[in-house]
Amino acid sequence: MTASPRILPSGDTALTVEFGRSIDPVINRQVLALDRSVASEAVTGVLETVPTYRSLLVHYDPLLVGYAALSEKLLALAQRPVPAETGVRRWRVPVVYGGDYGIDLDDVARAHNISTSDVIAKHTGCEYRVAMIGFTPGFAYLSGLDPVIATPRRESPRTHTPPGTISIGGVQACVQCLAAPSGWHLLGRTPVRTFYPQRDPVFLMEPGDAVTFHAIAASEFAALDRAAERGETVAELVAS
Repeated sequence: MTASPRILPSGDTALTVEFGRSIDPVINRQVLALDRSVASEAVTGVLETVPTYRSLLVHYDPLLVGYAALSEKLLALAQRPVPAETGVRRWRVPVVYGGDYGIDLDDVARAHNISTSDVIAKHTGCEYRVAMIGFTPGFAYLSGLDPVIATPRRESPRTHTPPGTISIGGVQACVQCLAAPSGWHLLGRTPVRTFYPQRDPVFLMEPGDAVTFHAIAASEFAALDRAAERGETVAELVAS
């Protein structure tokens, strides 16, 4: 069953189409379907859209379209049946787990009374969905984490975490591209650049993509990191 959307004003040049209030792949598919519809319809006055887990933020030019008319148009588009997702891109991302690369791995294992190997197996055993990109450029929010290792965020966030951090927070996982503050638990690091201005495409992942992780040795990281610095994707695009 799909959620019924509602329109929320978001300042004088934006509105939000909200489909629900939870992390739910069904809701996220509705959001992305509306985002694609707005793009394909070239809706008058729309300047930019920002899809999230459960809503679509729409920036518009009020000199070209009014709030009421745009709301009506978006609600009509949102009522369309959500098409089946086809041609999903599936990324296989290398990760060095634990040690200096994932300083919270041991703590997460202790929190759930399992071994670090079990945490890695749980983390690599899921196929995740890129629900949205946000916070910093290329930061991929992932749904689909194994609930066995779901871990509340840290009480005291760190002011700095390194680029390429692979972490979990609550029921979410992520691929972090840039160095940034974080209250999530660091399991490992990847050499993959999800955001790299010198590369085409600049952004590697998009909402709706699928992601899996696989463990690599620390000795492999440096060579892959140099390849990524040259603009190589490093992540493997797996055929569906």
